Amino acid sequence: MPSAFQFQCHFILIFLAASKGETRYLEVRDAGEDEPFLLLSEDLKRELSAGQIYRRSLRCIDMLSIEGQFTFTADQPQLHCATFFIGEPEELITIDYDFVNIDCQGGDFLKVFDGWILKGEKFPSSLDHPLPTSQRYIDFCESGNIQRSIRSSQNVAMIFFRIHQPGNGFTITVKKTTNLFPCNVISQTPSGRFTMVIPHQHRNCSFSIIYPVVIKISDLILGHLNGLFLKKPSAGCAGVGDFVELLGGTGLDPSKMFPLADLCHSFHGSAQMKIGCDNTVLRMVSSGKHINRVTFEYHQLDLQEAENRKENSIEEFCFPSI
Repeated sequence: MPSAFQFQCHFILIFLAASKGETRYLEVRDAGEDEPFLLLSEDLKRELSAGQIYRRSLRCIDMLSIEGQFTFTADQPQLHCATFFIGEPEELITIDYDFVNIDCQGGDFLKVFDGWILKGEKFPSSLDHPLPTSQRYIDFCESGNIQRSIRSSQNVAMIFFRIHQPGNGFTITVKKTTNLFPCNVISQTPSGRFTMVIPHQHRNCSFSIIYPVVIKISDLILGHLNGLFLKKPSAGCAGVGDFVELLGGTGLDPSKMFPLADLCHSFHGSAQMKIGCDNTVLRMVSSGKHINRVTFEYHQLDLQEAENRKENSIEEFCFPSI
């Protein structure tokens, strides 16, 4: 299999694993290429909860959801490698360089990206992240010893690396810290409940669910009167500084998704929506003038729910993709 095509297939495997809600305990097994994923055993979970440091080798394409020390050593030239990191919604990820032995002059690199990139799409989008895209990349070959510890702005981060010489590599330690006001989040699970709070901050926050879902908003506080509007080309929340929108699509970048509905004013009660898209995003835009808050719950859309469209829902979208 050509290396480029193999690289793409590994990315698809990671994306499929995420869409099945298996990323919370997802680890890569040391077996062959035909068995890339393995859920963590109960014994390992107990060891981690007892405070032991988890250590293992990294593969060229990998995904991690736990803290520990991880080492990559090239056994052959590895030109297109990446590791995805994900935490709980209220966690930030810190990556520490413990040891790095790569040939920067020979074309090797080791870069941290603040967020995820998949198939050319970024999360958080450029509209939602506090830093410009160029500053979200931290290149070890440029920063060296100046910046050996890097913390993400949300619950996901990743590294890219290229190593030509067999035997070269690196060791990193991954830690997690608490984020008091989680903003941009990718959910690890197909169901859950979350409250997003933006306290007098001028920023945009997106909560991404990589599954077709039923999402129910139970409380929205924007400091306005009640109101909810389906998205129309000339309507919606244009001119309103604080609002929530629901987006759906097939990629990772919220700015490239289809707008489904706007909530422009405070809402108390229950508003439910079935969204059959591969990726669903609830996005809050805040002017900084209010303490904005939205509470919602979600679960993966099953076939029976998709067929039953007469429930008390706002509207259904993207069902051809199920």
